[in-house]
Amino acid sequence: MAIHRIDEIGFRGKTILLRLDLNSPIDPASNQILDDKRFREHIPTIDALDHARVVIVTHQSRPGKKDFTTLEAHAEKMQQLIKREVRYVDDIFGSGARDAVKGLKPGEVLMLENVRFNAEENLTLKPDEAKKTHLVRKIAQMGDFFVNDAFGTAHRSQPSVVGLPLVMKSASGLLMGREVSILSKVLIDAPRPVTFVLGGTKVDDSMDVAENVLKKGIADEVMAIGVVANVFLLAQGKAIGTPSRQLIQQLGYENEMNRARDLISEFGERVLIPDHVAIKRGNEREECHVDAIPEDCPVLDLGLDSVTEFGSRLRKARTVVFNGPAGVFEEKDFATGTYELLKAASRSEFSVIGGGHTAAVVEKMGIDRDFTHISTGGGACIEFLTGKKLPAVDALERSAELFP
Repeated sequence: MAIHRIDEIGFRGKTILLRLDLNSPIDPASNQILDDKRFREHIPTIDALDHARVVIVTHQSRPGKKDFTTLEAHAEKMQQLIKREVRYVDDIFGSGARDAVKGLKPGEVLMLENVRFNAEENLTLKPDEAKKTHLVRKIAQMGDFFVNDAFGTAHRSQPSVVGLPLVMKSASGLLMGREVSILSKVLIDAPRPVTFVLGGTKVDDSMDVAENVLKKGIADEVMAIGVVANVFLLAQGKAIGTPSRQLIQQLGYENEMNRARDLISEFGERVLIPDHVAIKRGNEREECHVDAIPEDCPVLDLGLDSVTEFGSRLRKARTVVFNGPAGVFEEKDFATGTYELLKAASRSEFSVIGGGHTAAVVEKMGIDRDFTHISTGGGACIEFLTGKKLPAVDALERSAELFP
């Protein structure tokens, strides 16, 4: 189904409720924002709405977290980046917010208080329930149109994300549109051969993606690295050592071995599993074959032989989707696998980074511009790649039907 774009809604002179995801690392002591990447990603959408009255609806963290705080610093940061005033009001839909919205002129920008300060926004609700909340009904009264650019929150079925599109004409922002378009290409018509590189510690998510892309013929091969690789090695009957085995138990992923075993059985050589790893003995990196992992040493990276083999295969792929590191990249001695595979992936014709830690690594390496796309939403990106319909996207599609 189609989704309205912002150039289709006639926003000039109108009041736009603009949902962004500005949730960012913050220094709790000073309330200063430590990384403005998410802010920068939304600038094109704000600039595109330059003749509208823009009311930003966004959040920071969630209740119970140390960085759950007001958005005054966020308004200041956005003002610095877009080089025009961004007013802030410490209210969500009360009289202070309503008066501030009424006082806006075309071209002006206002940021409402952290929408998660309202208890209803922290509920997971079906869209038809969400649209009936006090929060949605009150916020909707303040705007003419709703624009959702918060891809990082697209997998959350929360009132501002899925309720507002059902009560007012809505559109996707430029970032949301780009994310959906590129990730759809990955699933539908990416240049072949297609390789998915799945690593990090979120083994259940990686298994969901692997099952989807292998069973539907989306991927030609899936490359397992990081803790994901260790689960596949266990599924093969390899002894990966007590520390690595205990980590899998602590993370609650013992049952994922059965899924790994099924994938190996069904897809064979299309599932690439390393045969060399790097372990930590004392404070030193050591290389070893997967049949000779010491019982008391943790596996912290791919071995150099596997780095070479995997890198060679990535250079032959026309499409690479990369999610999750190959090891404990924070330690210099165990960053080799992650860094070298990312370099190889960056040379492919169509390359996508699944957000999260991997996005931070490529930015640190200075090769972020070598990738076709770096997703701004780790959880949303992964859920999209499992083949599930994201609640925010589904709500925008329904809105296009309700408000043609």
